[in-house]
Amino acid sequence: MADSNKTEKPTARRRRKAREQGQVARTRELSSIFALIAAIGVFSWQSSGVALEWRGFLQSTFNMAVNDSLNPSSPVLFWTHWETLRWMFPTICAAWVAAVVISLMQGGLVFAPEAIVPKPERLSPANKLQQMFSISSLSGLLKAVPPLVCILYLTYGVFTRHWPEIVQASNADLASSVRLTLALILEIGWKSLAVLMILAGVDYLITWRKHETDLRMSREELREEHKETEGNPAIKARIRRLQRQVQRRQMLIDAETATVVVTNPTHFAVALKYEPHMEAPIVVAKGRDQLAQEIKDVARWSNVPILENPPLAQALFRFAGVGQQIPAKLYAAVAEILAFVYRAQQRARQNMRPVTNPVGKN
Repeated sequence: MADSNKTEKPTARRRRKAREQGQVARTRELSSIFALIAAIGVFSWQSSGVALEWRGFLQSTFNMAVNDSLNPSSPVLFWTHWETLRWMFPTICAAWVAAVVISLMQGGLVFAPEAIVPKPERLSPANKLQQMFSISSLSGLLKAVPPLVCILYLTYGVFTRHWPEIVQASNADLASSVRLTLALILEIGWKSLAVLMILAGVDYLITWRKHETDLRMSREELREEHKETEGNPAIKARIRRLQRQVQRRQMLIDAETATVVVTNPTHFAVALKYEPHMEAPIVVAKGRDQLAQEIKDVARWSNVPILENPPLAQALFRFAGVGQQIPAKLYAAVAEILAFVYRAQQRARQNMRPVTNPVGKN
């Protein structure tokens, strides 16, 4: 019940770390049964001419034994090794390929350096004895009981059904006895393979389920992993707050160089800058409520014109970002504002022009 709080699905990082440690849902029984089936299949495919070839080989061996003496350098030993290897090699290769393929299908190719690192506790005799008499060892032993019981039951059924034929085989010829024996072996074999395959599939499902259960995480583990990958939320919030403060100060500095500040008049303020070489006016600062008031204060101190146009101020605040050009649909409205500002500034300059006395008069 200690893991009852682990109710969350494992993350990709948790799965990757488990894979790096060699923890994958894999059962040896499934690979073993498919390797056995592949070996039997290849051997059966080769068995069509095996009787004739081995008969010829034994006949040649006996003839050589009669005519020549056997010694370690005799070619008979080389032929024996060659024939044995020729018939066993394809079968062994088929079993190995099947085992590798099924193993890769279960968990893929896993390279886990952590799993092969020498650990002192693995060499401890006390730990080995504890593993021998542990629950996991007992469960592994109990897993072998159901297949054994099923195979014994199937064997008993086969012998019971064919018992009259077995009794009469003592009076039959050798060929009939051999055919009956092969038939019994074949029937027991394929039924046993079917039982082993079913039990191996069930064992894989149990192993996969246990693996998924072991990978589950608690909410606390999810939060800790999120902190490790994304950073501490408190630190990230502080960084964002500092970034906003820096951005706020920079906007107030840029507002001093603005051409005009458009307001609505209390909630929004957008500072625009335009120079002849620019394609379109850009937003150098914008804000709402308190920040809008600060932008207007900076504009007053810097003698930047402030114009009230609520629809335009709201549109600029919504559709234009700081440092970006204004949207094309607002060109006309902003152009009117800029033209008004330029005319007002021109009139102000004319009014401030000093008056000179006419030439020749006091």
